[in-house]
Amino acid sequence: MIVTDRLILRRPKLTDVPALFEFLGDPNAMRFTHVDGSPRECRRRVAVHEWRRRRDGYAPWTVELKESGRIIGWGGLYDDPFDPGWGVELGYYFHPDSWGKGFGRELTAAAMHEADEVLKLPKVGAFARPENAASRRLLEKTGFQVVRYVPEMERYYFERLSPES
Repeated sequence: MIVTDRLILRRPKLTDVPALFEFLGDPNAMRFTHVDGSPRECRRRVAVHEWRRRRDGYAPWTVELKESGRIIGWGGLYDDPFDPGWGVELGYYFHPDSWGKGFGRELTAAAMHEADEVLKLPKVGAFARPENAASRRLLEKTGFQVVRYVPEMERYYFERLSPES
C-alpha cells in the first residue's frame, strides 16, 4: 500500500469490482481506451493483472480517497497482459466525478517513485490518444516524451527514462 497526500493506492480485491466497474464499464469515462463490457469482464481484468503482480511485482492499484475510503480510480504500472510487447506501462483510469482534481498527478508521481526507487526500471511507457489532451499534458508534465504515433492503436506512445539512465 502507498499513501499520498489524498490517496491510498492498494492492491485490488475482487470486492472492489462493483465500484471499479462504475467507471471501467462506463463508455464515456473510458472513451479513450478499453471499456469493460460487464462486471464479469472487469473482474477478469482485475484478476489477470493481480496474477501478473505475483509474477512481475507490480500491477495497477485500486485508488481510494484517503478521507472517505471511496474508490475513485484504478491504475499504476503494469506489463499489459491483454496487449503484450510494450514493456512496463503507466495507466490511470478515474471516475468522471474525480477528473480535473489532480488525482492523476498524485497517482503518476507515486508510480514513478515506485518505478525509479523500488523497481529500478530503466524506462516506463504510456499511451494517449491525440484527442485526450488532459492525459497528454499529465504525461508531459511528469517527464514523458512522445516517441511516436502508433497508427494501428490510434495513440501516441510516450516514454519516460529513469533519472539514472
